[in-house]
Amino acid sequence: MTYAGGKKGDLVNVEPLRTPTEIKEFREALKLSKQADRNLLLFNLGINTGLRIGDIVKLRIEDVKGASSIVVSEGKTKKPRRVHLNAIMGDIADYLSDKPNEGWLFPSRKGDGHITPTQAYRVYAKAAELLGRNDIGTHTGRKTFGYHYYQRTKDVATLMEIFNHSDQATTKRYIGITEDEIADTLKDFRL
Repeated sequence: MTYAGGKKGDLVNVEPLRTPTEIKEFREALKLSKQADRNLLLFNLGINTGLRIGDIVKLRIEDVKGASSIVVSEGKTKKPRRVHLNAIMGDIADYLSDKPNEGWLFPSRKGDGHITPTQAYRVYAKAAELLGRNDIGTHTGRKTFGYHYYQRTKDVATLMEIFNHSDQATTKRYIGITEDEIADTLKDFRL
């Protein structure tokens, strides 16, 4: 179980969005929010980079504007990680078209800081509620990235490195690779 970021102590089985349809529906739900552009970029960064929400909300405009990659010192592990932005440079450019050249990428409307992971959770929770889902949390973007990366490449060792996990079993469990999926891959396996 992963802490979803809601009320302290609430444990929710946060799942990845497993299909392109689920991703599209979640994006559509985010478009209904007051700050749709911000919320869509927040989500798109998560599902395309695998960064933790705490690292995403701390990004600065000057770090990402026009950048095809950045180095992020991950908050939880403190390890530096190169994050590739090529696939979403257009989304970032569109979002920044009317923004200043520097400052927080996701500024808070209260004070001079950035939005918090709790605020990001509320954004995700509202969209999830519209879809009738209770398995969405701040880890959904990261898990969605991992799930689709694994489905596309079957390279759990590299994904483990990206996530800074200590073993492959942790990575598979984190991204929701179930015993059924493992069994399905082995049903026709024969040497």
